[in-house]
Amino acid sequence: MTVTETAAAAVQNAVEGRVASHLHPTGSFAVAEHPVPTGREEIWRFTPMKRLRNVHGDAELVAGGALFQWNTPEGVRAELVHGEESQALRGVSGLVPNTRYAARVLAEAPSTLLVDVAANTEVHEPVLVDVKGQSADPAEAGHVVLRFGLHSKAVVVLNHTGSATLAQVVEVHVGDGADVSVVSLQDWADDTVHLTQHEASVGRDASYKHVAISFGGDVVRMDSNVSYRGPGGSAELLGLYFADAGQHLEHRLFADHNEPHTKSNVVYKGALQGQGAHTVWVGNVLIRKVAEGIETYEQNRNLVLTDGCRADSVPNLEIETGEIAGAGHASTTGRFDDQHLFYLQSRGIPEDEARRLVVHGFFNDIVRRVGVPELEERLMATVEAELAKNVSKA
Repeated sequence: MTVTETAAAAVQNAVEGRVASHLHPTGSFAVAEHPVPTGREEIWRFTPMKRLRNVHGDAELVAGGALFQWNTPEGVRAELVHGEESQALRGVSGLVPNTRYAARVLAEAPSTLLVDVAANTEVHEPVLVDVKGQSADPAEAGHVVLRFGLHSKAVVVLNHTGSATLAQVVEVHVGDGADVSVVSLQDWADDTVHLTQHEASVGRDASYKHVAISFGGDVVRMDSNVSYRGPGGSAELLGLYFADAGQHLEHRLFADHNEPHTKSNVVYKGALQGQGAHTVWVGNVLIRKVAEGIETYEQNRNLVLTDGCRADSVPNLEIETGEIAGAGHASTTGRFDDQHLFYLQSRGIPEDEARRLVVHGFFNDIVRRVGVPELEERLMATVEAELAKNVSKA
């Protein structure tokens, strides 16, 4: 059975055995079956619809706006594919779109950026894909497929910069026994609108790490989903975001435990500063009846640095069986710990420097788990730059 045939079978099984979830409506590839959302729907209620430039609805999606560059280490094929090859990759992750924009991307994107890692290959350097937007007008559709062969080991970094209005679907197929990481950095210009869905299918005894990092953009909304194709698969979903005045950064997670003895661990941290800064984190874990012996935990922490910010944090667990190893969730939102600041200031450290150290400590454990040293240095430098904005406005 080919990868495409296996994915199609998985889609059919998922549809037939789907558990009703108010957070994840039944999907369809048919665009007409997805009404234009109004913002009153549960999955859209936090998103500022008027700022999306109708990319969630019927905005014309053109091709060729963004520039792509990538490296190709040994054992990796990376190229833009078109025609039948591109069409055959639509849904390779088992994705059945439950939003209009995702259905439109799969129907209308003229090409697919394919990164293919050969089976039994260990790639010793990160595969870096630069996506550079050239203009926020017009909107465009982007489809990316990251396919990792059996027992492969690799890291792929998607680096988004520039100005864009982008509806995007990223599909990840993790082969049995593979050990892979996907890092998506949203470091857009201030005028960017980015709607993106990352859909991963994790094979038997495979390990998958997904890291979502959002700094730039006017409105960025990312749905990061994972499901399993066999027992023994594990997923680690990490996130870091920093919202400034007027920014809306939204991250939604869905771990679908549809196989027994699977694991998921979710840790997202965010900071906010400036009037109108808004972050949204919605985490959901679905434990199906067949998913006995699974283990899952999700947490979200938000640090509010100034007045005028809003952080929405909504963890969810949907459990269909009690025969599990463990499940839990946690969410916290708060200001600086006054005791931490007092401790540092009492030792002669100025208040601004004390605040910087506290923020560094807040983000440090996530940054160190990214697994790409060069990127870790860049992330801490970006956090420094974000903090400097607040100091300059004080």
